[in-house]
Amino acid sequence: MRPKISVSNLVLRYAGAAMDANGDALALQNVEFQVGEGEVVALIGPSGCGKSTLLKLVSGLIKPTAGGIEVDGARVERVPRGIGFMFQSDALLPWKTAQQNVAIGGMLAGLPAVRAHDLARSLLEDLGLGQALHKYPSELSGGMRKRVALGRTLAYQPTLFLLDEPFAALDAQTRITVGNRFLRVFEDLRRSMILVTHDIDEAIAMADRVLVMTAASGRIAATFEVGLPRPRDYYGSRFLPRFHELQQEIWDVLRRQLERAA
Repeated sequence: MRPKISVSNLVLRYAGAAMDANGDALALQNVEFQVGEGEVVALIGPSGCGKSTLLKLVSGLIKPTAGGIEVDGARVERVPRGIGFMFQSDALLPWKTAQQNVAIGGMLAGLPAVRAHDLARSLLEDLGLGQALHKYPSELSGGMRKRVALGRTLAYQPTLFLLDEPFAALDAQTRITVGNRFLRVFEDLRRSMILVTHDIDEAIAMADRVLVMTAASGRIAATFEVGLPRPRDYYGSRFLPRFHELQQEIWDVLRRQLERAA
């Protein structure tokens, strides 16, 4: 079966990136991986290793120095249709309410305005924001804004999710609730996803495979098959023996990369 995403020998060079042995400023070097249809791949690695940059390359927002990226068999030259990109910043429109911000996703997906607003209400209620429908971003906490941004991405119902630290601003309890909500939606839709996270537990709980990146210039240091059954519980899966094995294996690789970065 043709992969949803194919990344081949990807190189990105720009000013300000760490110098390699040849004195080149490389952000990413010879990155290569694939994402299958309906598969979740998590990227984890030291700060500055190029995880977020890699998402922007896959989305077509920036162009690589060398190598190639294909989505659905077509080379990425511009932003492909059907991509839902959730940035580290929530990127909400400050003049629109929470419900209006989420409804934008539904309308971009082709829903009539009334249906888009109904969907926005339902998603926000599921995300624990039923009391904040008519509040503006300036009236919301950082964690609440993050949930609104996640709701907008879900409303768009993309064929490919690119999520950059989607739960980073959430407290521990809210992260479990929102994580489980997102897992249910994903497992219903069976969309492909690349998830960037600094949290090993989150990577294992969400993903089918975890890719550990080196310190800059970023490469793939190791790949781990998660192998936990679905449907999956964001918190409950952490008590499975395989979860603890993966924690240690991933941490061993990541620790070495952190030590090199230091």
